[in-house]
Amino acid sequence: MESNNPEQLNPEIENAPEEEFIANNEVDQEVVVDDEAHMEEDDENDEEQLDTEENRNREDETIEIDMSNNSISYFDKHTDSIFTVFHHPTLPLVVSGGGDNVANLWTSHSHPPKFAGALTDHTESVISGGFTSDGKYLVTGDMNGKILIHASTKGGAQWKLTSVLQEVEEIIWLKCHTVIPGIFAFGATNGSVWVYQINEVDGSVEPIMSGFVHTEECTMGEFINIDQGENVLELVTCSVNGTVVGWNCYTGQQTFKISQSDTKGVVAPWVSIASAPTNKKNTTPIVAVGSNNGVLAIINCANGSVLHLSTVIELKEDQEELDASIESISWSTDFPLLAIGLVCGDILLYDINTWRVRRKFTLEDSVTRLTFDKTDLFVSCVNGKVYQYDARTGSEKFVCCGHNMGVLDFVLLQGKDNNLRRIITAGDEGVSLIFEVPN
Repeated sequence: MESNNPEQLNPEIENAPEEEFIANNEVDQEVVVDDEAHMEEDDENDEEQLDTEENRNREDETIEIDMSNNSISYFDKHTDSIFTVFHHPTLPLVVSGGGDNVANLWTSHSHPPKFAGALTDHTESVISGGFTSDGKYLVTGDMNGKILIHASTKGGAQWKLTSVLQEVEEIIWLKCHTVIPGIFAFGATNGSVWVYQINEVDGSVEPIMSGFVHTEECTMGEFINIDQGENVLELVTCSVNGTVVGWNCYTGQQTFKISQSDTKGVVAPWVSIASAPTNKKNTTPIVAVGSNNGVLAIINCANGSVLHLSTVIELKEDQEELDASIESISWSTDFPLLAIGLVCGDILLYDINTWRVRRKFTLEDSVTRLTFDKTDLFVSCVNGKVYQYDARTGSEKFVCCGHNMGVLDFVLLQGKDNNLRRIITAGDEGVSLIFEVPN
């Protein structure tokens, strides 16, 4: 730390040997010098020198910024951070929602992308959204709790506002059912859970259920048993108050509830959830939930039992408590693997047969999202990159570079005829980048 004390900045002023000074009788003409003014001048010179050195250091730091960019295209219509990005189920249409209170629509098949419209009726940051499973409706939600429903017209070339929903002060998450058309759910900061259905005739919304079991923020929700037809509509939600609740959405009744007493007294403020893939061999609905203090639980949703409970990280002395937060969870559909990503940058791959960590990766900053696709694991990071790992060997296959701020979300698209896959990002600097990644 530099000091403004002139004796510290220029110590030779006071401590110089006396013999170096000229005696008074050797001076032809004595000039009276203002010592204070002289010191101030020295201070200014020293400060200018220090400022120059600091400027040089800043210039050096600027030069060290990684300016590499291997994206193939970009979308830059947002004027603030992009928080969410998602894709139409059949059309080449992307939606990105941001801190500028706008959800933009743009194409994913053209270079550069073509702007296809903007949803400007939101009054706060657009943080979540999705298309209904049939692609006929677009649902977006903002931090003021406002949810907009738009209907597709002219084959998806235009989108018409059909409903506005305002039930809560702020939503945290919103998801559309991936199989049953017109169904979506959301959770709020007051702990409430809501499920609605869109009327296919006029685009109006009808409530199916609302639940008020969570007493604090409902942080995430996941539809389960999605392959059992329209007669089954079940949802699992979690909260920072340590509860995980299963819902029969048609009746509004709880199918199970996990609380602190069911987790051996472990305090677990749940913040993330993901459902395991089901197949002919395994039809039991199972979810993984992660807390902001590093607790991972595997829950059998058929009977509400906790199958596995563990603390995934031991924090070091220089780490903060939230470094243990499990920000994202993904199950592999091809291998018996579960991946979790933490704020500290750790990525853990679990063998779900033994619940032992098979591999560990460590990034230089927080993980924001991860997802399996075939043999690969894709991970986005606050360092502005998206990593592609081979989940079988743990080797790094590709790194998407180009952002100068964090990647907050991404969507993965499969190319036609098994061509290169594409990653579309949501950048904290307000830009979406498009990358081609190897198969």
